[in-house]
Amino acid sequence: MENKCFSKNLVETLKKFHVLQHPFYQAWNEGKLPMNALQLYAKQYSHHVDAFPRYVSAAHSSCTDFKARQILLENLIDEERGEDNHPELWKRFAEGLGVKREEIANEKLLPRTRELIDGFFKNCRKSAPEAIAALFAYEHQIPEVAETKIRGLKEHYDITDSRSLEFFELHQKADEYHTEAISEILDSFSQADQERAEKASLEMAEKIWNFLSGICEASDIPCPRAA
Repeated sequence: MENKCFSKNLVETLKKFHVLQHPFYQAWNEGKLPMNALQLYAKQYSHHVDAFPRYVSAAHSSCTDFKARQILLENLIDEERGEDNHPELWKRFAEGLGVKREEIANEKLLPRTRELIDGFFKNCRKSAPEAIAALFAYEHQIPEVAETKIRGLKEHYDITDSRSLEFFELHQKADEYHTEAISEILDSFSQADQERAEKASLEMAEKIWNFLSGICEASDIPCPRAA
């Protein structure tokens, strides 16, 4: 029997890894994050943003349910459609911080960044419950996080132009819909599938947290030791 409140309960379970509690984002929101750390974050995270459409594509292939595939297809189209696709918008944000595109292309991935990307691919290539739950661990946080990032950039880093902020402005709204749609799918899974989903979601929430810890460690910013 499925648990119709599963997604709501999962959000509560994931709160211990909510990124707004991480020292990296707290420093960002308070204007205490050095610009070189923000630039490193932009370069490293760009590789995750580039890979994200492929996570969604892998999850789509893992699903036998037609409705779930439709939802994931809409997500994938949103990610990659047109010149203003999401990877492009992120690179414009990085440029707003003074990062050149060739710097992003030549950036060597930190160990925690590689673990994040590999973890998403691993889970999104598994079963549908694990794939969808892995995406949920990331996307359910994005609207709130995007709002605080915009505020921090405007108030503390003098980043106010729409070109630099469009990635975050877009995700304030888009991921609200994605999260709601994915929640319905998660709630429809059997108990056994929901147990697998919870495990995958927790794994990815921790890897997202550890990615931020990796940026802190590389920037000599005190933070909880990555697990």
